[in-house]
Amino acid sequence: MEILQMHNVSKHFASVIANEKVNLSVEKGEVHALLGENGAGKSTLMNILYGLYTPSEGQIIYKGEEVHIDNPRQAIQKGIGMVHQHFMLIPALTAIENVVLGYKGNQAVLDLQAAAGRFKELAHSYKMDIDPWTRVEDLSVGEQQRLEILKALYRDAELLILDEPTAVLTPQEVDGLFDVIRRLTSEGKTIIFISHKLTEIMQICDRCTVLRSGRVVAHGLPISEIPDANKLAELMVGKDVELETITKSPQLGEVVLRVEGVNARNSRHLPALKNVSFDLREGEILGICGVDGNGQSELIRCITGLMPVESGKIEIDKHDVTHLKPKEILGHKVSHIPEDRLKMGMVAAMNLRENIILMDHDHAPFSDILGFLHWKKIDSYSRELCEKYQVRTPGINELAGNLSGGNQQKLVVGRELERKPHLLIAVHPSRGLDIGATKYIQQRIVEARDKGAAVLMVSTELDEIMELSDRILVIYEGEVMDIVKGHETDRKTLGLLMAGVRPENGHD
Repeated sequence: MEILQMHNVSKHFASVIANEKVNLSVEKGEVHALLGENGAGKSTLMNILYGLYTPSEGQIIYKGEEVHIDNPRQAIQKGIGMVHQHFMLIPALTAIENVVLGYKGNQAVLDLQAAAGRFKELAHSYKMDIDPWTRVEDLSVGEQQRLEILKALYRDAELLILDEPTAVLTPQEVDGLFDVIRRLTSEGKTIIFISHKLTEIMQICDRCTVLRSGRVVAHGLPISEIPDANKLAELMVGKDVELETITKSPQLGEVVLRVEGVNARNSRHLPALKNVSFDLREGEILGICGVDGNGQSELIRCITGLMPVESGKIEIDKHDVTHLKPKEILGHKVSHIPEDRLKMGMVAAMNLRENIILMDHDHAPFSDILGFLHWKKIDSYSRELCEKYQVRTPGINELAGNLSGGNQQKLVVGRELERKPHLLIAVHPSRGLDIGATKYIQQRIVEARDKGAAVLMVSTELDEIMELSDRILVIYEGEVMDIVKGHETDRKTLGLLMAGVRPENGHD
């Protein structure tokens, strides 16, 4: 029995076609994967279903009736819930306050105690126990995601949209989430599952629909009929995709980055880094592995001068940079792909060519000694960079804020790699990228290492960390749990370390 049908749904943003006559059919009680590259139209289609966008044309039939969903409240009332990739929670409020906020079923006088009782029963039944009186800011990332799911279930969601649900979870948390999904579908609830992790699609989903450039290229395909993840990637991209990034044994050189006993406090003045020490050499990729919020951001901010070091020392090429300003640190042949491209990596209101020269506008070859910019050189360089890194844009004068998230990421990554760094700091370099772009960027990072760069890479993607890293540093609550060799570890070991469980026998 079909719970949802979307017929010939189109969505146009001015001259941009995000969805073109899309047909989607989802059966009650199944896990239905929605796949596609960046810009394929997945999020747009789900935002239409959830009432965030109005379709330009088309028809939505939900539980046998045609519906017009104008806002998320209407979607929730009809039993459609959505857990966004970036959680929609208010950190300063408690878990139960977030759950009941805006809930139509609230009484005239809100009884939080009764609501908390119902919430606890619901959470316990799904083995997702969360204290309803804990502030969201004090919950782990995994607990916040469980809270988002429980919030939707509390509001009687029958169809649940999960957008990149495993992006910030440990392997053990992913297994727990999949147990919850199986329990939900066994009770007749339906899941639409959006993910770039093809192995997870193969593991948890029943059928899939694939979008390419806003159009459906595979509709309701049973996962059991797909031989492997490579075939899924081929459907998404339209050609063969090599899922293995070619790596080779590192040729280690001198120590480029040395971090000695670094301690730092976060914006709430709580300890964020606790006696962190490690070395990084030329020709090596050191992966920083951990659940989001365990000190990775603070570590990178300390190294790049964006956050003060309370005690300890940071050296780059034997120069003490502990208390230098960010521009001075970047002057030591350092490139930085930041965790948030919009806040830290680019200026949305500037065009592409202006963003490309942000770091180097004040010296040759882009300007002369008097400060005059060489626009012909800048334009030529910008076009070459956009072509090399496959940045899809109408032109280099396009505002960076008008690009899709994936193309913004490729712009920032390309700019930083083309600066020929001696130390490359890459934070979530493939976040938001489709499988083809991800493999391209990963290959460029490996090439930078093979040319002698020292690469410090932070990623929540465990597969990316394991595939690219020569060594892996696992961080938990600001402490280094262990540093292991990339080819000598496994997902279970890393998952336990990420959860704060130290090995009985240490590694070198």
